[in-house]
Amino acid sequence: MSKIKLTRRAALMGAAGASLAVGACSPRIEAFQPASQDGPFRHGVASGDPDQTSVMLWTALTNDGGGYRGVEVATDPGFETIVFESGEDIRYVMMQPLGTLKILATGLRPGQTYFYRFRLDDAYSPVGTTRTLPVGAVGTYTIGIFSCANFPAGHFNVYREAAENGGLDLVLHLGDYLYEYAMGQYATGNAEALNRVPDPVHEMISAADYVARHAQYKSDPDLQALHAAAPWIMTWDDHETANDSNRDGAENHNEGEGSWDDRRTAALRAWYDWTPTREPEGDNRQRYGAYEIGDLATLVMLESRLTDRDPQVSLDSFPVASDADDSDPDVLAAVAAWKRDVVGDESRTLVGEQQIAGIRDACAASLAAGKPWRILGNQVIMARVNFPNFAEEMPGWLRWYATRDSEFARNFIMRTRFEVPFNLDMWDGYPAERERLYAALREVGADVITVTGDVHSFWANDLVDNSGHRIGTELVGASVTSPSPFSGFAAPGVDYGKMMREANRDVAQCNMVDHGFIRLTLTPNEALADFVTVSTIDSRDYRAGIDSQWRMQPAQGGEAPVAERVG
Repeated sequence: MSKIKLTRRAALMGAAGASLAVGACSPRIEAFQPASQDGPFRHGVASGDPDQTSVMLWTALTNDGGGYRGVEVATDPGFETIVFESGEDIRYVMMQPLGTLKILATGLRPGQTYFYRFRLDDAYSPVGTTRTLPVGAVGTYTIGIFSCANFPAGHFNVYREAAENGGLDLVLHLGDYLYEYAMGQYATGNAEALNRVPDPVHEMISAADYVARHAQYKSDPDLQALHAAAPWIMTWDDHETANDSNRDGAENHNEGEGSWDDRRTAALRAWYDWTPTREPEGDNRQRYGAYEIGDLATLVMLESRLTDRDPQVSLDSFPVASDADDSDPDVLAAVAAWKRDVVGDESRTLVGEQQIAGIRDACAASLAAGKPWRILGNQVIMARVNFPNFAEEMPGWLRWYATRDSEFARNFIMRTRFEVPFNLDMWDGYPAERERLYAALREVGADVITVTGDVHSFWANDLVDNSGHRIGTELVGASVTSPSPFSGFAAPGVDYGKMMREANRDVAQCNMVDHGFIRLTLTPNEALADFVTVSTIDSRDYRAGIDSQWRMQPAQGGEAPVAERVG
């Protein structure tokens, strides 16, 4: 798998640890102060896609009247020792009143911390901190893992906590950096009260819509703080384009909204323009590749939405009525055939043959180099997960409440009697592709830690193939603000996470309540994952805590690492 290559277009322009004490009070932002809202740098600064000698730097310019535009990179926060400085020969995109500027800082030293600031004539941006990837021996390296930040759903306290107290060397964002929905749709019920009404108020479809939404997100001071605190490596999931997107379309796209290709192209153009990312040469959907973290780890990023994903199987194809007799052999045989021949269709792809080969090769090279850790940056849950039997496990009064006015809810609850996969949008909807990935990893003897977003909840899962061979561990991060699963049916004494754990042998932890992020600290001898939580997203006053802590040790004797709960 070749590393993401940078085009001249993306290089020169943006075109159309401290551990947490449970219950500790969070301080106000002090390390990062957003720029004045009267100046040209109202959307902050960001860095991303670092390698050993370069990093992409980003900002937006508001009401740019022309003049000198550039960036300074220094080894000290006072900018006494400047090691990179761009001149006036910079091209960028100007879309009044906003323009975006992306500059690749080169000639840097491996494993070093740098400070950077943009300049427009005599005006300077806030100062950002960035780091190049290390070479050689690395004693410790800390990665923050994030996903699913819905602006109207609540305050970005998760980002603020990570910026102030995370002690992060790298931010890894696994997708749903923003959401496409209109006001009045998903997760906007409290938006007016929070003064977080989406911009534009309609669903984003056009290029201008996607740009406006990106600009609104970048106006948030807590997101600005985390962008300025460390370099980011980013991928998208579905909502950067539209819900449940795939190679050919999306659930939240219809003919009245124009061509899917046009919408996807507009969304990706805005995404690259408004993020500190390198753009692949050729097809810019193919944003996947490997990053090397010294002698410690290989990080392999996956793209599972827009390049090779087949449309997900619809539950409308379920072969029996939801209230069918679950003891009838013919009914059970029909369900088994559906799982095997429809969901399990060997021809269905999620990431595709080229990516699987690249993942295998990157992991093989990592093993050959003696690195203890291989991290897969993944969008949707990889482990096998079925719904619990809600027809039996859910309290009768709650079933009545959930189904009294909803035929959909009734059918859903009754269908869970048949061990239906938790979500056919996840790897469970592409089980043959998952086995191909696992086989490729087994071919080279690779063990992995897969880190995942998408599902708005914390999970610790075993990754096991159909023959029972352990491939590794999956760590799933909760959302920044997006509603947790079953939040619409929250009830006293009903623990959906416990139901999921008890129904699935490969699930060691499932917290479907909290918002937060994963702080993954790697050393040569262990990987330690903190599931960091915030007490609220409805107010900017919050308390931070730890849901749980998980330790993994490097593979020994061919055995993949097991996540052991230590806190």
